[in-house]
Amino acid sequence: MHIMEGFLPVKHAIGWSVASAPVVAYGLYSINKKIKENPEQRMLLGVAAAFTFVLSALKMPSVTGSCSHPTGTGLGAVLFGPSAMAPIGAVVLLFQALLLAHGGLTTLGANTFSMAIVGPFAAAAIFRLARTVRLPFGVAVFLAASLGDLLTYVTTSCQLALAFPDPVGGFAASFAKFAGVFAVTQIPLAISEGFLTVIVMNALVRFNREELNSMNVVTGQEAQA
Repeated sequence: MHIMEGFLPVKHAIGWSVASAPVVAYGLYSINKKIKENPEQRMLLGVAAAFTFVLSALKMPSVTGSCSHPTGTGLGAVLFGPSAMAPIGAVVLLFQALLLAHGGLTTLGANTFSMAIVGPFAAAAIFRLARTVRLPFGVAVFLAASLGDLLTYVTTSCQLALAFPDPVGGFAASFAKFAGVFAVTQIPLAISEGFLTVIVMNALVRFNREELNSMNVVTGQEAQA
């Protein structure tokens, strides 16, 4: 993530695009439905999209054919649910491929699957679980953003290992190599993203408390705090 242009075999590139397409399509439906029902949420949706674009544009070299960077998708997943982040992430990745030479068009499906599907779904699930066990709001947001980021890179490691299995150890050995190299840069990036997402979310709660309560992001008691 971002896996660079032309790096994946053709069958893998097509396969990940086919896997991502229905989730992106459903995400568009989900966004349109939310905005029609609550037009005032457009501003928050724009904040989530901008946050994803800016953070995921901050890259550093990592595994050959890829790079490490924050993803920024945890914020939107917590606010709007994971499906909404699929089309947002896909559009962000498309613009980055065209304007910043991050990723590529042939690898857009694979990058969308890892950053815009697995990451947000993981982040949303972790946030809901953390809230279910009554962890503080800030802790829940931190865990969602940081672990969603890390699971994005676990997925990318799987994608690369499937495409380039180790001649001796196969998929498992290749996955260990890719994941091990990613971990050097991605673990501190994920922790940093978690803290930054908490800061941004706290600011949103401060100025949009009632709206976030209506979206079930904060509880009624927190909305009155």
